[in-house]
Amino acid sequence: MEFFAIIIAGAVAGGFVNGLAGFGTGLFALGFFLAVLSPLQAVAIIVIMSIFAGALGLVVIWPTIMPNLRMIIRVTLPGLCAVPIGVWALSYVSVDILSGLVAFMLILYGGYFASRKNLPLIKGQYPWLDGTVGAIGGFLGGLAALSGAIPTMWFAMRDMTKQDTRAILQCYNFTLLLLAAIVLAFRGAYQKDTILLSAIAIPVATLSAHIGLRLFKRLSTDQFRRLLIAITLLCGLVMVYRIYA
Repeated sequence: MEFFAIIIAGAVAGGFVNGLAGFGTGLFALGFFLAVLSPLQAVAIIVIMSIFAGALGLVVIWPTIMPNLRMIIRVTLPGLCAVPIGVWALSYVSVDILSGLVAFMLILYGGYFASRKNLPLIKGQYPWLDGTVGAIGGFLGGLAALSGAIPTMWFAMRDMTKQDTRAILQCYNFTLLLLAAIVLAFRGAYQKDTILLSAIAIPVATLSAHIGLRLFKRLSTDQFRRLLIAITLLCGLVMVYRIYA
């Protein structure tokens, strides 16, 4: 019973954050899952769980996807191209050191802007910078499953409505997760026990994502931007705990 309670707790935490912010499933669920599962099995379940929870978010924000399609492609395509590079770099880069640096950036960014009364508001079009941010996220995703960190920091500062920001981040993360699921499937990660545990986690995460989405609808654009900044800070702290605990 304790084993299944931990799986359900991880699914609740990951699904709720995904529904609320459109990312962060892995960072909040992985700590629970790693207590009772192998790293490969934990990641495999989280990826599938995130896809289902993310699909629910896509349904809700669907009307805002088409108006932002060019931006979504501009960010997502470089990210997809960079994922294999991140996987290749696994043999040459220390994941713990890189994760520690990213965690430090998240804490510094989240701590600084969370304490400010007025948030930065970047206006205008920056296509090359958007693409670069997407590529960095894809690289970090392939290397350390951290695809959402840098894009979230960037788009939390952009002059966009909460629906536009959510549409871009949700589509970006959903697409990269689909690629991750395909790679994991080819690696044989989805054995019978993993599929059975996924069947438990998916409905729990989807229900929790629904609750998170209902809360998302009540937030103003400024509140959502502040939420993203707060989550980046929390993600950084969680990463530091996982690395050094």
